[in-house]
Amino acid sequence: MRKVISWIPQLTDDGSFTFFSEEFNETFHSSQGAKAEAFLKFAKATDLVEQAQQGQVRLLDVCYGLGYNTAAALETIWTANPGCQVEVYGLELDATVPQAAIAPPLIESWSPTVQTILITLAQEREYKSDRLQAKLLIGDARQTIQSLANFEFQADAIFFDPFSPRRCPQLWTVEFFTQVVNCLAPIGKLATYSRSASVRSAMQAAGLCIGTIPLSEGEVYESHEWSQGTVGSFNPETLYPLSQMEQEHLQTRAAIPFRDSDLSDRAETILQRQKDEQSQSQRESTSSWRRRWGIK
Repeated sequence: MRKVISWIPQLTDDGSFTFFSEEFNETFHSSQGAKAEAFLKFAKATDLVEQAQQGQVRLLDVCYGLGYNTAAALETIWTANPGCQVEVYGLELDATVPQAAIAPPLIESWSPTVQTILITLAQEREYKSDRLQAKLLIGDARQTIQSLANFEFQADAIFFDPFSPRRCPQLWTVEFFTQVVNCLAPIGKLATYSRSASVRSAMQAAGLCIGTIPLSEGEVYESHEWSQGTVGSFNPETLYPLSQMEQEHLQTRAAIPFRDSDLSDRAETILQRQKDEQSQSQRESTSSWRRRWGIK
């Protein structure tokens, strides 16, 4: 039985809120701005403005959490095309997170329509209207994703937003990405905030071509901040290409991915398996790659 957790809102730099998870020892969003992150790294990165012009968009939100990525997507889509038909599936481990996220003032930055959707999804796990069909699936995403794959759901955009790979490796494995990619439409995109080499190599192993989410215009490049995340698709021509530095990162030991063949291993087991494989690898060390590129 999971213990009852009291979710305490934390203000981020753009005025929106996030929660801190004691279980994973991380916040759900960047301290620089929870809402801004949802728009930039997920809604924009998956080309939702262009997708909305087609009149129908299907979304898969992996690790729904506070619902910000879904909310940002709906705001983006309906601003671009108010009549667009949207279908959403959200995967979330803990139902108390979206339930806590609908309390004022957390929810007040969204439009009244989206607020109603977030409230209904949190309370009833389903929302239906003339332009939206949405469902929240509660449980281990490694299992709930299989129900979507079984009835061949195909998403135009997938938001991949678990806690960080070192904190939650079970959702960053080749095997889990493979299940998720099975739910991606041929011209769809998968976006994640992670730029980890192990994540990127897992995405490639699952059949995706990968590109970077570049720094925003005017944002100062620093050696330890070279990307805002990763986008995957089946067509490399639709992606912002990796830099030479990023490509070489994928040849280091850091790029050895997490594995979980039965989609049931504990985090500790998955971490140790990767560590063992890295220790036996003849690839360049990550520290050597960092020195060559002057990365702190």
